Amino acid sequence: MELKPFLQWAGGKRNLLPEIKKYYRFEQEKIKYVEPFVGAGAVLLDILTTKKVEKALITDISPELINCWNTIKTKPEKLLFFLTKYKEKFQILENKDERKLLFYQLREKFNNLETDSPEKAALMIVLNKKGFNGLWRVNSKGKYNVPFGIETKNQIIFEEENIIEISKFLQNVEIKNTGYENTFDFIDKNTFVYLDPPYLPLDKTKSFTSYSKNGFTIENQIELADFIDKISEKGAKFLLSNSDPKNIEPENNFFDKLYKKYYIHRIPVRRNIAAKKENRGIINEILVTNIKI
Repeated sequence: MELKPFLQWAGGKRNLLPEIKKYYRFEQEKIKYVEPFVGAGAVLLDILTTKKVEKALITDISPELINCWNTIKTKPEKLLFFLTKYKEKFQILENKDERKLLFYQLREKFNNLETDSPEKAALMIVLNKKGFNGLWRVNSKGKYNVPFGIETKNQIIFEEENIIEISKFLQNVEIKNTGYENTFDFIDKNTFVYLDPPYLPLDKTKSFTSYSKNGFTIENQIELADFIDKISEKGAKFLLSNSDPKNIEPENNFFDKLYKKYYIHRIPVRRNIAAKKENRGIINEILVTNIKI
């Protein structure tokens, strides 16, 4: 069964999977897998269903996101109860203005709930599907602040079978609310590490990387490159994805210099999340790896 991400996520990798799959080149039959910026987990879900994964570790610094993953793993029935409850609340409202009002009421409720909660996990999924362009963004206080989006009364918010199947595959996956640097001890020569950090913004005034209140700076990108050097020295195989500054500045060699010792591939992808429709379209992203294909 193909598992689908349960969230829309800026930079989600479902459309890039055909390219990413080319790097599933493992000498050993069973592998360890690490994904430190798990997001909606398109690569995780694919590799769990297509490869023999002995152990896996996923992390993210967003406590709300990790609560979603943990709830699916340990309490899928409670999650489905709340998802059904809120789906029905929207479905009984014929008027879009009423659904808009409900969205903001639920947004307020979400921001005031304790993080470790099946109800909060359900609200995150609902708000993600009903919010503007499927964005997930928080302000400096860590409060979700995406406005109401373009939606329909009977919009698909979740698929029950998909949630149940994801839960089954997560039983051998360790899930932590922490930064990428804390995955280091788990990683060894038998590990495949996929890193999909918040992208380097191509336009300083428009970035959808603020899903965490802490942001991700140029300095953080450089620190991540140092971490990658260290896991590569361990013998781990890695693949990193990021934006390509050359889309905007053809002479910008930031990533080419930062990752000069590795293979860098530029891949055309369709960008679906942008504030203006005319700014969506085909752009290059980069894949950096120590795997030769």
